[in-house]
Amino acid sequence: MSIKADFWFDPMCPWAWLASRWIVEVERIRDVEVQWHVMSLAVLNENSEVSPQYAAAMAAAWGPVRVCIAAEQAKGSEILGPLYTAFGTRLHPEHRTDYSKIISESVAEVGLPASFANAATDTSFDEALRASHLAGITLVGEDVGTPIIAVPGPSDAPVAFFGPVVTPVPLGEDAGRLWDGTLLVAGTPGFFELKRSRDAEPQFD
Repeated sequence: MSIKADFWFDPMCPWAWLASRWIVEVERIRDVEVQWHVMSLAVLNENSEVSPQYAAAMAAAWGPVRVCIAAEQAKGSEILGPLYTAFGTRLHPEHRTDYSKIISESVAEVGLPASFANAATDTSFDEALRASHLAGITLVGEDVGTPIIAVPGPSDAPVAFFGPVVTPVPLGEDAGRLWDGTLLVAGTPGFFELKRSRDAEPQFD
């Protein structure tokens, strides 16, 4: 029986992208089924003081997550993995910032009608976006970022963590060992975190 892993992402976050490629690799080498969910850096930071540059990035961040919610409502959660891959490939390994083109190209890549790109500016999707975001935050707590991963813990109750924050993406059995360790700490009652300061930028190659 497959182990279920719930993964919350914002397409704009480079660290979430790297972690997502790790969990995709884990799916390949372990009996794991990933359920994708949307969270939002814009929602996470809307009451925070940020630099003008980051504020501009957060304004742009509403678009992809709204499109993800629109796609999920129309096609089910199965569309989120491929759509996230389409977004993330353009945003991170390709280092693109032409957001309207990224959105339209990604929508087309996964076979959605071009009209789905219009969801990027449609605030009617925000209620569902906030609900998806809150579902992840409720599991892990407020003082986190993206991604969030939830895995089975003691008595199979879900235990959620922020992260993993890792670069470059572990592959093969390196990915498997990190997954095994994630399950190990999740299964330890009272475990909260291991942490060290980052000394590397995201590596996509």
